[in-house]
Amino acid sequence: MYFTYGETEILYLKNKDQRLGSVMDQIGLIERETDPDLFSSVVHHIIGQQISTKAQATIWQRMRDRLGVINAETILETDITDLQSLGMTFRKAGYIRDFADKVHCGKFDLQAVSEMGDEEAVKALSSLKGIGIWTAEMILLFCLQRPDIFSYDDLAIQRGLRMVYHHRKIDRKLFQKYRRRFHPYCSVASLYLWAVAGGAIPGMKDYALKVK
Repeated sequence: MYFTYGETEILYLKNKDQRLGSVMDQIGLIERETDPDLFSSVVHHIIGQQISTKAQATIWQRMRDRLGVINAETILETDITDLQSLGMTFRKAGYIRDFADKVHCGKFDLQAVSEMGDEEAVKALSSLKGIGIWTAEMILLFCLQRPDIFSYDDLAIQRGLRMVYHHRKIDRKLFQKYRRRFHPYCSVASLYLWAVAGGAIPGMKDYALKVK
């Protein structure tokens, strides 16, 4: 399953911003995979913190092979050292077990989170051990498919903004200007800024201030 967007979002953003519109024309439709299961998405994101995408994928596949279905019950049936043996740190294994326990005993309501507004959902998710604001925002985008996520803490989005708009630095005030411009489809803008930051358009450079 991919993040869903179409002509409505594309035309809105193109009409709002010519530079972003040009980027969208050059890159075309972006297909980013999503995980519709909130429990497995939280576990997946805890695993992926501060490691490469390749390492995350390897550990995730090992977990799926070992557990089959990834839910609170299968996690709690697995010893913490067995989780660690899949390639994650002991701390991350502890975070995942703690999350599974909270879901299993009803202290954390996944369905309630899926029905919350963005700010409330970010607050709830970031209350979990191992989940910060940026990670919570990524879960909202790539699991719950929220349409208006634009993360100031995402360095690749800041890099994309510098590259598209030729800024030397993105402070919070400037970031909020773009958030207002792209609202209510910030998530789609994020997809394109990530693509730019990753080199999707040859010749675009980063105008960041050089640290001497």
